[in-house]
Amino acid sequence: MNIHPLRRPAGAEIVPVPDHRLARLDVFEDMAAAEPFWRALEGGLATPYQRYDFLKLWQQHVGSAAGVTPFIVVGFNAGGEPLFLWPFGRRRLGRLRVAEFLGGKHANFNMALWRCDVAIQCDAADMAAALSRLAGEVDLICLSNQPLTWGGATNPFALLPHQRAANSGFSGALIPDFEALLRARTNAAARKKMRKKERALADMGTVTFTRAEDLAEVRRVLDVFFKQKSARMRARGITDVFVAAGVRRFIEAASTGPASGGVPLIELYALSVDDIVVATMGGIVGPNRFCAMFNSIAQGRYAVESPGEQLILHLVRRCCERGFATFDLGIGDARYKSLFCGDVEPLFDSFLPLSAEGRLFAVAFRGAALAKRVIKQRPVLWSMVRAARRLRARFSPAG
Repeated sequence: MNIHPLRRPAGAEIVPVPDHRLARLDVFEDMAAAEPFWRALEGGLATPYQRYDFLKLWQQHVGSAAGVTPFIVVGFNAGGEPLFLWPFGRRRLGRLRVAEFLGGKHANFNMALWRCDVAIQCDAADMAAALSRLAGEVDLICLSNQPLTWGGATNPFALLPHQRAANSGFSGALIPDFEALLRARTNAAARKKMRKKERALADMGTVTFTRAEDLAEVRRVLDVFFKQKSARMRARGITDVFVAAGVRRFIEAASTGPASGGVPLIELYALSVDDIVVATMGGIVGPNRFCAMFNSIAQGRYAVESPGEQLILHLVRRCCERGFATFDLGIGDARYKSLFCGDVEPLFDSFLPLSAEGRLFAVAFRGAALAKRVIKQRPVLWSMVRAARRLRARFSPAG
């Protein structure tokens, strides 16, 4: 049988086929050196938490103080074009060299950056082969809170051995008409209760919903946030991740410093009664999506009127007006999330050993993560844990 080559019609344009094959894997310990490739991939498959500007600030203020050094893995094709970037940091646990996603507890969703066609065509053998090239550099790769899908595409790391994370993400679809969205998510009784709480809060003073943008206002709102958050964490007996070294400087810089395009990375919002901030929320924006990062509410007489819920109502209205398609309230189950974030987004963890010592520790990490998930899925056990935390907080000296 003779096979004839395809003939191009006269005047037709030749469209080159993108080369998605991995030819070279480079590791960068300097984030600036990886920046050009990083920015080239930010328009592909990625969450807003893995933006270069965001993680650069995190590493500068938080990661370096915690003993994390950049370990940025970039895959290239034969033409030198970046195919993917894994934004890892490396740290030591005794003799063990561990690689993790940069961002720590301040990134709700962890994911690599992928050229879209590469993510779609990637298979398990490709992923395993790429990882094997890192042997000798790290003993164990620990990747937590990874979304199974993002932007309608499957996360390539889900092709490798993994387990369900202890928490899930919670999000909801938006439409331009906020009032129609509210009617769809609530019944008449619920809306009546909301209006009653809104009036009760207004009776205490003038209620305003604002975005903090200038440095003085950002610092004022953050002062309140850190005090409110610390008090709530202390009362619940939960470790406060916001007291770690550099966290305040990181959030302040991300809320004020210009990112690419001159827009702050973190949007910071506040609900106030007269001059008293009664609720706060900070979030990061991706394509058509608002991702809430942190929030706080005042205790005492204001808390009765659900100021946090009222702030969310204002914020969702604004997101609808901006034409966003999705609003998420991050990871972890909570009753207040059910109003606008009823969609559960499964997350997974990966513990990938690259040495004999790494294999031993991988078993321990997997077991600890599994135990945490089992406890959270058993209401009785989870209630016991929360009660023990509160009891510990009650008898612990005030910090």
